[in-house]
Amino acid sequence: MSKPRVLVCGGLPLYARGLALLLVPSEGEPLVSHLRIVDKYSVNPPTTYLGSEFSALLKKTDIVEYKQANLTIPSIVTSIFEPSEGQEPYDYVFDNTGDSRSDRSDEIQINSTCNVARYLGQEAARRKVKAYIRLSGPHYDTGKTLKTEKDDVDPEGLIGQWWHETQRILAAIPDLNLVILRPCWVYGPYTPSLITTNLIVASVYGYMQKPMKGLHGPGKHAYNTIHIEDIAGVTWAAAKWMEGLGRAKADEVAGEVIRFRHEKDKVRDVEGSPSPDVKLVAPVFHVADDSNATLVSVASTACAFFGTKFEFFNTMEKVALKMSKDIVEEINESHVGAWTEMITKSNPPVPNTPLTAYMDSRALAKHVLGLDNTKMKNVLNYQIKRPALDESTIRETVEKWKTEGTWPVLA
Repeated sequence: MSKPRVLVCGGLPLYARGLALLLVPSEGEPLVSHLRIVDKYSVNPPTTYLGSEFSALLKKTDIVEYKQANLTIPSIVTSIFEPSEGQEPYDYVFDNTGDSRSDRSDEIQINSTCNVARYLGQEAARRKVKAYIRLSGPHYDTGKTLKTEKDDVDPEGLIGQWWHETQRILAAIPDLNLVILRPCWVYGPYTPSLITTNLIVASVYGYMQKPMKGLHGPGKHAYNTIHIEDIAGVTWAAAKWMEGLGRAKADEVAGEVIRFRHEKDKVRDVEGSPSPDVKLVAPVFHVADDSNATLVSVASTACAFFGTKFEFFNTMEKVALKMSKDIVEEINESHVGAWTEMITKSNPPVPNTPLTAYMDSRALAKHVLGLDNTKMKNVLNYQIKRPALDESTIRETVEKWKTEGTWPVLA
């Protein structure tokens, strides 16, 4: 049986690289016969962080192809689906597209998130792609209880509303072999993410021999996590699962109603956005590890690894911070400077590291994300390989960054 041909769209700074390293490992047989990765960034020279292992993978030009492209243009979307001369069409499409900045306007989210996914989904349906996997982002507020796929979850902020509406847009495309994945907070080697920022800041406070402090005590709210290797594994498992069923049967087995969770006047004129009253069903899976992590468990694990402890600002400290003209800058003042010192004192120095200790308003905000992974494990028959963020996974991540010269090496 021939190996599938795969098209990966978007997500180069995060999800796409992890998937590519699974499909074309540095050692062992590849899972695909051809892998085409498409995003807006240049890889030579790189205009986004790539990581050393992915950079090495791009040199395997007999099987891996990278295309820099503007996917907001429909004709370009059509062109990326065209196989090279004499090659078969693509079997699977992995859609990691979307603007992940929380400060983007409605117009930008519509153009870069909703429209791009719609162009890709329509083209995939037209070409009868066997599996179309939409990887969403951790843009939900799940409240006090762990949520299953049947629960009506609240999108978090403007970004969450548009990313959720994009799921409805894709679900409405006829004959699209769609699977929607909703991941928790991702971490792992070469993975710049909110968890990574927490690790960096914890390392700084370990360096300063001071406790790392948080705003949102007691911190027992859900802050669920997933390793980048498991996101890649679940994504691949979802494609294989869909190929064996097709959309109609997949909807019977794992379909969920994707409810309207936006403002009606904002979506009224968005092309491809279904009526709020239309019942839309598509297979949906939550992607989380087995740890049921909380804010305090994640932060405490990180701090323990770097030889410090985690605690929360007391009432007086919170009052003082709230009185500050810029609470974000106030919190960042001490640890950003110390990270710069660590970089400078590193032997060898790492002046061009893409890693930063700066915590923006999104990083400092309270996030409550708790997703039940039971359906993912049972229906996709996927077993989590990295069940929890622990000191061994932190060590692996830090050592790989040290090896490539992006994490400071201190005596």
